[in-house]
Amino acid sequence: MTSVKDTTSKGGGLRDIRKVFGSGQSTVRQFGILGSLIVIVLLFQVLTDGLTLSPTNLINVANQYSYILILAIGMVMVIIMGHIDLSVGSVAAFVGIVVAKAMAEWNIPWPLAIVLGLVVGALIGAWHGFWVAYIGVPAFIVTLAGMLIFRGGNQFIGQSTTIAVPQEFGVIGAGYLPELAVPLPFNVLTMVLGLIGAAWVVWNEVHLRRQQRRTGSEPAPVWVSTVKVVVVGGAILWAAWLFATGRPGTSFPISGLILVVLVIIYSFITNNTVFGRHIYAVGGNRLAASLSGVKDRRVDFFVMMNMSVLAALAGMIFVARSTASGPQDGNGWELDAIAAVFIGGAAVSGGIGTVIGSIIGGLVMAFLNNGLQLLGVGADLVSIIKGLVLLIAVGVDVLSKRSGGASILGIWSRRRASRLETAPEPPAVVPSAGTNETSQPADVIR
Repeated sequence: MTSVKDTTSKGGGLRDIRKVFGSGQSTVRQFGILGSLIVIVLLFQVLTDGLTLSPTNLINVANQYSYILILAIGMVMVIIMGHIDLSVGSVAAFVGIVVAKAMAEWNIPWPLAIVLGLVVGALIGAWHGFWVAYIGVPAFIVTLAGMLIFRGGNQFIGQSTTIAVPQEFGVIGAGYLPELAVPLPFNVLTMVLGLIGAAWVVWNEVHLRRQQRRTGSEPAPVWVSTVKVVVVGGAILWAAWLFATGRPGTSFPISGLILVVLVIIYSFITNNTVFGRHIYAVGGNRLAASLSGVKDRRVDFFVMMNMSVLAALAGMIFVARSTASGPQDGNGWELDAIAAVFIGGAAVSGGIGTVIGSIIGGLVMAFLNNGLQLLGVGADLVSIIKGLVLLIAVGVDVLSKRSGGASILGIWSRRRASRLETAPEPPAVVPSAGTNETSQPADVIR
């Protein structure tokens, strides 16, 4: 029997537009956040007479906010699990003072000091994970206690003073991709990194379409793939050019390179591994996941431990950029990381969120803060505006979950369903001679 075209394929324009940025965890809210980022950047670009997208400012933004974005990568996994971690700023400060003291007083080489810092972060995370996973204390309480303990530990070890770090250690926080002995007016390695990123976008789209054909799912229209490759690839190349043409001696920051590597690794973990699927499963419905054989306690333990390891890395990057560790390091970092995750589309109730969405949310906060500073807005108004942005973002998430609440997709779906219900009944398909098939509606796909 010949196939009959599915009537539901008509009017799929919105679905096709969504495929420009992918699907899966993507939601209208996340697309709105991406649009908000673009609007904020363009608005401040106009208001600051082009300073926002100047190479110097972009490099400063990457240096100043890379450690917050690193925290957001770990925080999104914690929030997907339905937890919260209030200790990340204090853990970062504690690890920073330990590493600084190890290099300054114990004469430990800076590469080994980095390893020491990561080990200390893992031990702290294991401490938090033990209380959350195996004792059953809520993560909010455990990490609130950790915030107090490790803030006090920072001040106890450092005696509430500042400890300088060696200049060589600064490469992870204030270093740049090196210049090659090539007579070109841009940093070659930065442009090579941009070309690799653009090539990956093309390869990923081609691979995705081939995989969809093999599995029998419907790939996005060719124009959607073309727009996606051109827009995303072009944005990567343009950003690489801006970073590569900054003032002499600067290029793409090493801290930014660390961030990019972590985004790739953790996006793969959350999207393509069993552990990643277990994180979403436990966060979405812990009881159902446990009954399905997921070891939810083990997932809790490793997610909390991972968060503290990333906090340790963020703390070391900050200390390296600041050239010293002090008693006020890390203050308020947990709030910025949590805000980035929620603005980036994570659900308050858990089970929903993406690494990429959290990075976008973090960039919204970064460019908002940076643009207001360029305009000379006071710190008091900056704090008020950031708080309002967070409140609105979480409010949208709550409203979207209410029955009959404002939802763009819900409104579109209801209107489309109404049109289908009022459409005339399609004629029945007459079976071919010699078959015993009964009549079927015309919208059944054969």
